[in-house]
Amino acid sequence: MLGVPYAKSLGIDNAHKALARIARCTAGTFAKPKPAKVMRMTTGNWDKEVDVLVVGSGAGGMLSALVAAKNHADVLIVEKAELWGGTSATSGAGIWIPGSDVAKAAGFEDNLDDAFTYLRHLSADNVPDANIRSYVTNAGPMLRWLMGNTDVQYLAFPYPDYHAENPGGSPTGFRTHMPMPIDGKKLGNDVRSLRYASPAASLFGYLNWHFDETYSILYRSKGWQMLLAKSLARYWLDLPFRFTSGKDRRLTLGNALTGGLRMALNRQNVPLWLESPLEELIREDGRVVGALIRHDGKILKIKAKKGVILAAGGFDKNQQMRDENAPLYQTALYSGGVTSNTGDSIRAGQALGAKTLNMQSAWAAPVFYVPGEDRGRLSTIERALPGCIMVNQSGKRFLNEAASYHVVGQIMAKQEKEYGNASPSWMVFDHRYRHNYPMGPLYPLMPDWMHNGAVRSILKKGRTIEELAQKMGVDPKALGDTVRSFNQHAENGEDPEFQRGQAAYDKMYGDPRQAPNPCLRPLDQGPFYAIPIYPGDIGTNGGLLTDDKARVLGNDGQPIGGLYAVGNNAASAMGESYPGAGVTIGPAMTFGYIAARDMLGVND
Repeated sequence: MLGVPYAKSLGIDNAHKALARIARCTAGTFAKPKPAKVMRMTTGNWDKEVDVLVVGSGAGGMLSALVAAKNHADVLIVEKAELWGGTSATSGAGIWIPGSDVAKAAGFEDNLDDAFTYLRHLSADNVPDANIRSYVTNAGPMLRWLMGNTDVQYLAFPYPDYHAENPGGSPTGFRTHMPMPIDGKKLGNDVRSLRYASPAASLFGYLNWHFDETYSILYRSKGWQMLLAKSLARYWLDLPFRFTSGKDRRLTLGNALTGGLRMALNRQNVPLWLESPLEELIREDGRVVGALIRHDGKILKIKAKKGVILAAGGFDKNQQMRDENAPLYQTALYSGGVTSNTGDSIRAGQALGAKTLNMQSAWAAPVFYVPGEDRGRLSTIERALPGCIMVNQSGKRFLNEAASYHVVGQIMAKQEKEYGNASPSWMVFDHRYRHNYPMGPLYPLMPDWMHNGAVRSILKKGRTIEELAQKMGVDPKALGDTVRSFNQHAENGEDPEFQRGQAAYDKMYGDPRQAPNPCLRPLDQGPFYAIPIYPGDIGTNGGLLTDDKARVLGNDGQPIGGLYAVGNNAASAMGESYPGAGVTIGPAMTFGYIAARDMLGVND
C-alpha cells in the first residue's frame, strides 16, 4: 500500500510514475438464513438450460463466466446475496502475478521457476506441485486476457513478497498488481447492488480511494488537503445520484475489479441472478449436469450442459463449520469475509463425494472489531508505523507487529490457543501516533469525541502508561516494564526481541521520515491510548480438492465430471501460507480462467 518510500530506497524511480498514472485515472447475520417458502421443482423437464452455470459473483466467478461467454457459451451466474461482487468487491483487489507483461513493461524481469520455488517452499506439503505450477504458468496469460477483454487495467507495484528473503522471493516486488480506478457510471443501475468496499479500504466508510491517495493523506504530503477536498466534493456533488444512493461511483480497488468485470459481462448479455442460492448439485451417470437454484420463490432446476463452476467463497461466516474444521480460527464474527460466505457450495460438493483439503486453514489476520458491525476490519498499515506496540493481556509483546497480517494472525491465534491471552490483544500507542496516523477505526486529527459511540466504547486512554493499563485490565507494572524496554531499544531503531523493521516487507508500511528504522520510535508522549485487536481472518481457504485444471476431485482421486471449483471454494494452492499481496484473488481469477477454458476445450 505504501510502496513508494521503500521503492525509492531501492532506487525504483518509476514507482512514482506508476502512482501518478493511477492518480490521473479516474450484510446479514452469522446464523444460517431461514429458507423462504418455496415450491420445489425437482422432477420433469429443466426449468432453464445453459452451457455453463457459475455459482458466486466474486472475481473468480465473474472472470470464469466472462471467459466462457467470450468463447460463445451461454452462461448464467447465480449469487446467494442481495449484493454482487463477493469478498472480492470489499478487498484491495491486489493480485499476485509472476512474470506478467505489466511487470516486464515496468522493468522487472521475472523468472517463473523462481516464482514456483518461492511458492513451493511456503505452501503445505499436501498441495500438489502441478497445482502450483499451473497457477504460476497461467497467471500471466490470465492477466493479459483480462486487460484485453475488460475495462480493468492493472499496474505492477514495487511491493515486496511477504517472505522475500526466501529462495525465489522478490524483495523489489512487481509481482503484486493493483487495479486502476474505473468510472462506475458505466454500470448504470447495477452499481447500486455492487457491494461497498470494506470500511478498512474506504474513507469514512463510503469514499473509495486508491493506494496513492492513502499514502498522500496518511503522510500528509504536499497538497493532501486539496486532494481530500476534491475527493469529498466529487462524491457529494455526484447529483442527482447522491439523493438516492450512498455508493461512490468512482470505483477503486475491489470495486474497480468487480465493477469492470460486470461491465464486460453486461456487454456479453450474461445474466446475474441475485438472492439465488445454490440448493444442491444434480449428478447423472457420474457427471454434474446442473443444479437446483432457489430464485424468485421457487426452486428451479437449471441444466448446465458443459458444467458448473463453484466460486461462492469459503465458510467464513458459518460458525458450525468453523468449530468443526478450523480450531485456530473459531470466531466467525471477527472474519473479514462477507456474511453470505457460509460454505453452501463446499457442502454441496461434499454431498456428491467430493474430497476436501486443509479445511483447518484460513487467511489469518489481526482485525479490529467495532461493536455492531458484521465483520472484522483487517489491520495492515497500523502495526508497522512508529510509536505503537501490540501486547497480550499480560501486558507483554509477543511478536513482530510489522510482519505480514497472515503471520501476525497465525501467531495471535496460536498464542490464544496455548495461553488464552491474545483475544483480544491490545494496540498501545502514544499521542504522537494518535495525532499522525490512523489506528483501525480511529482517525488522526479527529478528536475522540467526534468518533461514533461504538468506536469510543473500545478506545482506552490514560495520562500515563500505568493509568492506561488499569483501564485495559492489564497489570500496570508489566505494561510499564514492556514499554520501557521497548523504548530503550527503539530510540536507536532496534528491536532485539522481534527484529521489527528489518525485513523488506516491514519497511513497506513504515514511515520513511522516521530514522534510522521506519517502523520504530519510543512511546514517549502522553496521553497514551489502547484499542483491542483480535486474531481473525479475511476468509477460510481450505475447501474442495481440485487438480491443476480446477476440476473437483472425488474421494477416489478422480475428477467429478462437469464440476469445477475456484477461489475459497477450493483448497488454496498456497496451502496455509500467504506468500504475497494478492495470493487470494490472483489464484481465484487464474483458476477461473483455467476452469472455463478446460470446460469448453479452449486450447489456444
